[in-house]
This record gives sequence, C-alpha cells and structure tokens, in this order.
Amino acid sequence: MLTREQILAALTALNNRMRAREVHGELGLVGGAVMVLAFRARASTKDVDAIFSPTTEIRAAVVEVAEELGISPDWLNDGAKGFVSPRAEFIEADLPRFSHLRVTYPTPEYLLAMKILASRTEGAGEGGDRQDISTLCEMLGIRDADQAMDIVLRYYPPVRISPRAVFLLREILSPPPTS
Repeated sequence: MLTREQILAALTALNNRMRAREVHGELGLVGGAVMVLAFRARASTKDVDAIFSPTTEIRAAVVEVAEELGISPDWLNDGAKGFVSPRAEFIEADLPRFSHLRVTYPTPEYLLAMKILASRTEGAGEGGDRQDISTLCEMLGIRDADQAMDIVLRYYPPVRISPRAVFLLREILSPPPTS
C-alpha cells in the first residue's frame, strides 16, 4: 500500500527523472490515488492509476523510481485507461507542481462516474470502489441513486453501465431499513 507521503516522494523522483531526460510529461491521476492525494479521503492505495504521456519515457522512469525507492515496478500504471471517458474532466488544483511533470486529477463528479462504472467490490484496498463511491456521494451531497446515475450518464453512454454498478450504487445509497 502506498501512503500520501510515498506517492508524493515517488512523483518527485519521477519528476527528477523526467528533468534528467529533458522531457516534460503529463499524468492524469485516477482512482484511489486521487482519493489519497487530492481528496484526502483515505490513507493509502495499492498503486497509482493514471493516463500519461509520453508513455515510453514515463514507463522507463517509473521502473527507475521503483528501484530507487524500493516499491513495486507497477506503482504507476495505466490499467484504468479503459475507464476514461471522451468527456473526461481533469483539474490541477490542490496538487504539488513539478518542473517536468504536470499532474491533474478528475473532478469529483467525473471520478464518481468512473468509480461507479468500475464498481469493484474487492481487492481495491481500503474499502475499494464501494467506500470511494460512498465518500464521493457524501462530498457531492448526493442522496439517491438517480442523482448519481445522472452524473454517470454525463460521461458514459448507458450501454457501458453494468447491472452490477446499478445494484452497488442502489445498495450504497438506499436508506437503512427501519426496525
């Protein structure tokens, strides 16, 4: 698991590698790393999911950073790129600035849509998507599943939304049974 401090140290080291290569890069963070870094909604994440360019240079630098810091070589990966919407909304606010690395993250609404689309219930660390969806809904003042689905539909066509995602969302946002 990577803490906020470890992620920031790794991003700093990555920036240093990019500077040494005289290359500027861009990282669009997604997933748990955003919950840790930008929203401070949890203490750690298993890895840093991002879309990035230039891919070849960043991938090479990521391996060097992993060796330098003694962390997993896939600490930064683009495994979540299949969840990125053509309507993606990324911002730069509230993250450190680097000389050779521009780091952005999704708006809370867009991250909520991505988390609902993924709807992983196991193995995502610290509660996974279920906890992140709940946290993001609370942050955004969303009280019912229809409100949340309206946000998802801003970014993704209905055909991309699985029944599992709808079920999980309704489960998270349904009122507790009364005794």
